[in-house]
Amino acid sequence: MKTYKFKTTINCGSCVRAITPHFNKLEGVTEWKVDTDNPDKVLEVKTETLDAQTIQNTVQKAWFKAEAIA
Repeated sequence: MKTYKFKTTINCGSCVRAITPHFNKLEGVTEWKVDTDNPDKVLEVKTETLDAQTIQNTVQKAWFKAEAIA
């Protein structure tokens, strides 16, 4: 299983609710969460099949930004 982390513009609970439907219908996501307390608003996604670009595209479809971090 791969774990990807992204610096995002997902700032609050409302933002998390806005992006939830996008991740719920994305096949291959095992688990995801956003740490809105972190200054970088880190999105962590666990997946067996998806690549970082697919995850970034999903975030962008919900009108947020995501930048891969190590």
